[in-house]
Amino acid sequence: MNKEFTRDCVQKIIQRLSEPRRFLQVLIGPRQVGKTTIARQAVKLSGLAAHFVSADEPTLQDRSWLRQQWDMARVQAASSAFLLVIDEIQKVTGWSETVKKFWDEDSQNNRDLRVMLLGSSPWLVQKGLSESLAGRFEILPVTHWSYSEMRQAFGLSLDQYLYFGGYPGAASLINDPDRWASYINQSLIETTLSRDIFLHSRIDKPALLRRLFHLACTYSGQILSYQKMVGQLQDAGNTTTLAHYLELLAGAGLVVGLHKYCGQKIRQKSSSPKLLVLNNALTTALSGHPFEEWRQDGKQWGRLVESAVGAHLYNGIQSKPDELFYWNKQDREVDFIIRHGDRLTAFEVSCGFRIDERSGIDDLSRSFPIHRRLRVGAGGIPLDEFLMGSPNDWLK
Repeated sequence: MNKEFTRDCVQKIIQRLSEPRRFLQVLIGPRQVGKTTIARQAVKLSGLAAHFVSADEPTLQDRSWLRQQWDMARVQAASSAFLLVIDEIQKVTGWSETVKKFWDEDSQNNRDLRVMLLGSSPWLVQKGLSESLAGRFEILPVTHWSYSEMRQAFGLSLDQYLYFGGYPGAASLINDPDRWASYINQSLIETTLSRDIFLHSRIDKPALLRRLFHLACTYSGQILSYQKMVGQLQDAGNTTTLAHYLELLAGAGLVVGLHKYCGQKIRQKSSSPKLLVLNNALTTALSGHPFEEWRQDGKQWGRLVESAVGAHLYNGIQSKPDELFYWNKQDREVDFIIRHGDRLTAFEVSCGFRIDERSGIDDLSRSFPIHRRLRVGAGGIPLDEFLMGSPNDWLK
């Protein structure tokens, strides 16, 4: 990472660490988006003495390892405020119950031991927090890097960002496409699947989950029913299994299946998902096709544009109670909808290869009240301007 570049969330952490001990600070997000760097920057700037450890080993750590780290920090906290930072906390077996026990002991004994937990499997971390640590934590989501961050830190152009995505560790490799693709496939995709999903979840058909991930990357930005997925995948089992595997992939920060907006949650969950990669690098690295081929294919490039807009919206609302959907009716579609409180904001993406007649905003408006209609791309908000800003700017 550029040493002069600091993500905005660092200041939020520093502010929280400067306050008296109240809550566990929890940073969660996908692999290789800078959680560890952010934590180290925040610790350095906060001025607090700290003990920084990581549980990121091929085998799972246990409670005794966690107790050793905690006891070491307790010794330091006996004389003054001290910070314990544990990276990849989800790798510790039974971590949430153990952290709850130690945290409550320190509270009862008035120890000023402040704790920051980092996790690269958002679904697993949130599950542990909700089951054991209710009322004891604050979450700060760390998402994939935005276009503005990649441009500021590494000088990426808009076209480079659309193809190479928002992984800071890969930015220095974009001039060596083969090495860049190998890094994305091995250090990011394979590591996430192996260490963040297979190691922590019961997966009866790991090969099926891998194929589903590849399918989601191939069809990013498209609505695909579970029945069609069954037709695309060999030995696909049942649709319930596919829905569960898609949730696991979303929990690891790879791809999501957006629900159709229906105004009723039960119907939303039963809808066909709109597949969406959360970082375009996942699609392009798996494809094996170089930048020039993607750029010359208007339809394929349009898919990257729509995926980038969707990922920008999804990543941008992670710290908010907002929700992201799509909508369609027959051949009409609204690419993305954000529900912000009781208000709906509809987004259409102009990719250059689709005809405007497929727009479904007018049809959507006849069924649901739309607060704001926005077009991104040709004839609307310029794509670079949209990706440089925050989704919250368009919801006001």
